[in-house]
Amino acid sequence: MAEIELNGLTKTYGGARGITDLTFKVEAGEIFGFIGPNGAGKSTTIRTMLGLIRPTSGSAKIFGRDCIADGAEIKREIGYLPSEVFYYDNMRVKDLLNYSASFYKKDCKARIKELAERMELDLGKKIDDLSLGNKKKVGIVQGLLHSPKLIILDEPTSGLDPLMQQRFFELLEEENARGATILFSSHILSEVQRLCDRVAIIKEGRLMALEKISDLRENTYKRFKLQTASRLAEADFRLPGLTEWKQEEGGVSFLYKGNINAMTRRIAELELLNLWVEEPDLEEIFMHYYVKEA
Repeated sequence: MAEIELNGLTKTYGGARGITDLTFKVEAGEIFGFIGPNGAGKSTTIRTMLGLIRPTSGSAKIFGRDCIADGAEIKREIGYLPSEVFYYDNMRVKDLLNYSASFYKKDCKARIKELAERMELDLGKKIDDLSLGNKKKVGIVQGLLHSPKLIILDEPTSGLDPLMQQRFFELLEEENARGATILFSSHILSEVQRLCDRVAIIKEGRLMALEKISDLRENTYKRFKLQTASRLAEADFRLPGLTEWKQEEGGVSFLYKGNINAMTRRIAELELLNLWVEEPDLEEIFMHYYVKEA
């Protein structure tokens, strides 16, 4: 059974755009990426599926239960980290986390201590004395302290330095190995590429693609870089599927999607000094997809 199931989920704000007819599933045990630029509708989708705002139409189910009718029960098994975290400034970190743990009716003290040590979070400090990055660490600990079945993360790494990002990713991989399902929403494509099994691409509130990360990369462009003894012109190639031709010092680079044998035969005719063939990163794939749709 899918852990998350959206069916035609729509949220409009008067004449303003929200999300439109989103339909997809997140299977149990997977790390699912939800990507799109800022303002694409990622946070609106998450808040609607969590019942924090009501949908205009359509439905969202978590654990096979309706997110509005069964919201209180569902939330006991969810860890949620919003894109921006706001707390009672005068509370100490440990008091806030203990207060959060009290909602789950389980002893979370050892888990809080373990997570705080991993993220180098001082439990004795007041919230209003914390930097943005340390407030984000509080949110991470708060979202994971009760060992939830489903972890929903909305732009989770903003404010974290590279070392803390690495530790956070390791924590997520451990939670997933334990059996937790993770929905990871981000506009930072390298994060999604590293962690996720499948990805949904959202643009202007609409679902544009739902793909396995491996398929998204395999069925797309490859980047070629050639260094040659003589100058090359794009007209020399004349192969369909070739884009982004760039003259570089000592050679050229381009993206190619098509029959790889046709490309290698054409390259074999050249007097090469060097050749690189690379998988494009997810950002290049993502931008090409957006340009194609536009």
